[in-house]
Amino acid sequence: MLTREIGQSGIAVNAIGLGCMGLSEFYGPAIETKAGVALLHAAIEAGVNHFDTAQLYGMGANERLLGDAFHDRRDKVVIATKFGPVRDKTTGAFLDVDGSETNMRSAIEDSLRFLRTDHVDLYYLHRVDLKTPIEETVGAMAKLVEEGKVRALGLSEASAETLRRAHAVHPIAALQSEYSIFSRDIEDGSLKAVDEIGASLVAYSPLGRGLLTGRFTPDYTPGKGDFRAGASQPRFEAEALKANLELVEEVKAIAAARETNPAQIAIAWVLGRADNILTIPGTTKLANLQSNLAGAQIALTNDETARLNALADHVKGARYPASRASNINA
Repeated sequence: MLTREIGQSGIAVNAIGLGCMGLSEFYGPAIETKAGVALLHAAIEAGVNHFDTAQLYGMGANERLLGDAFHDRRDKVVIATKFGPVRDKTTGAFLDVDGSETNMRSAIEDSLRFLRTDHVDLYYLHRVDLKTPIEETVGAMAKLVEEGKVRALGLSEASAETLRRAHAVHPIAALQSEYSIFSRDIEDGSLKAVDEIGASLVAYSPLGRGLLTGRFTPDYTPGKGDFRAGASQPRFEAEALKANLELVEEVKAIAAARETNPAQIAIAWVLGRADNILTIPGTTKLANLQSNLAGAQIALTNDETARLNALADHVKGARYPASRASNINA
């Protein structure tokens, strides 16, 4: 099992964790509670000990699911959760990002109650609040560390400048950002800052929201409740999807030559970039989880890496639509 420390926090985890968002929302209907708990228990048995959730996911439903699964085996898991984005409690509509201490206090108490624990191992600001100085937000988060409610702090989708300013207030253990063969925009900015401050990158969507698994075809149509529908994910719009799937053929070719699968190649690429990178692919299926874990056993050759490195410059479509871009790399 490949183990890596989260920044300089002293928290060591399997380099491949589990992103839990899709268990409750955004990729279709929520998984039934019994099945979700069974999957999370099976993940522990398979060697996963880093589980990533957020207040945002299912408006608390995802944290409740993890609480149901882990309350009686808390010592076996490292739980990361996040706060910041605010949603309408009736409609679920996204309203704002609130990094204030008042909102943080409310959020952490809800998270602790839903997770059925007395502490969170890694607590992130989910998106940067453009109205609140990062020093103010991180200063408030640092109080949670002093109070024993949180062990380490992180930021999600933060710029290099924001990371440095935050770290000057309190050590930042992790930056969570999208990072994959198809998404490398953080390399010249925030990823360098991660190295400078001694933090880790926790790479979400290492499989390109499913694109890099090789299972999609140009006629793919997202189902109900799948946020890849419409304009919310530009890389899945018709013409972009067709072009991006042509790039996936290179990943599939490398996988076929190794008698493995594209998802494992994509995960191996992410983990092979640096020793301070971890990743949290998500899935609702045990077979996929077990397959993803095998990606840690693959060491790509220089030639394979070069072929994969060449793909990002040809990807069509932004990571997020313009309406959501202001809090990305902020």
